[in-house]
Amino acid sequence: MPQPYPTRPHRVVVIAPSPVSMFNLAIPEMLFEKVEVDGGPGYEVVVCTPQPGVIATTGGLDLRVERGLEAVADADTVLVAGTGHRYEPDPLAVTAVRAAAEAGKRITSICSGSFVLAEAGLLDGRAATTYWGVADELRERYPALDFQGDVLYVQDGQIMTSSGYAAGIDLCLHIIRTDYGSAVANTVARLALVAPVRPGGQTQFTQTPLPPERGNACADTRGWAMRNLDRTLTLADLARHAGVSVRTLTRRFHAETGVSPLQWLLHQRIERAKELLETSTLPMDQVARACGLGTADSLRQHVQRRTGLTPSAYRASFSRLAAASATD
Repeated sequence: MPQPYPTRPHRVVVIAPSPVSMFNLAIPEMLFEKVEVDGGPGYEVVVCTPQPGVIATTGGLDLRVERGLEAVADADTVLVAGTGHRYEPDPLAVTAVRAAAEAGKRITSICSGSFVLAEAGLLDGRAATTYWGVADELRERYPALDFQGDVLYVQDGQIMTSSGYAAGIDLCLHIIRTDYGSAVANTVARLALVAPVRPGGQTQFTQTPLPPERGNACADTRGWAMRNLDRTLTLADLARHAGVSVRTLTRRFHAETGVSPLQWLLHQRIERAKELLETSTLPMDQVARACGLGTADSLRQHVQRRTGLTPSAYRASFSRLAAASATD
């Protein structure tokens, strides 16, 4: 069970290969450092590398990294950054990651960092992904993994992998949501001026994101729907607002979001419910009505299917108010 209120910041140790993608390296620093819990930092980010000192970057710059792989021993989460292209995993990094996994730490990767996890044997029999430009090589070199080529990131137990570049943002926001809840993750997304995480609703905290939006013809209608989640909204209502037929709306919606209008709407209702559970003391029936899920029973079914927790258990795990009252 996640611990939303740690006694010390959750330590994320980032392993930088050489050369390292500066963008990959910037993502965890940018997002995790914005998490504040009870007036203090939620995360501490430490960057290390197999050979401390000056390392190369994919942009042609030199970067000094002072910490070596001994930092991994003190990690709560290990994140392996990538290069943006194929590379041979450093044997020292592979050994460190394998030992961290055996110690029960959460292991994650961005982009081609997945090669280190695969070389360590951590992806055998697991669902995993990587940057599309090196996907074929990953599958050929490590046929025992269950490659997922159509997602931004994937979680399989304590192992998380993301595809390339900006998908690392989605992965880090997913980690924040897993550790501290939807409200905190959405706050960080707003501070960073990026889209909130886009889970698709599989098993407990194992989420495949909705595809990134690829157009804006229906943007006004999506915004209108978000402002009216407490209402019963039909396909006809959405089409009427967009000024198009139901058939045209469905086609455009799927082209822009990757899902049907009603799938998108249900996702938004559940996300609103989770935020209300975290940030209010509303009774369950009122939460259900406020997000358009109707009844407390419907709320329970949808939240449990999405998170693996009942609404009461989710509130107990992530509520800001519950944590504050427990310390009074």
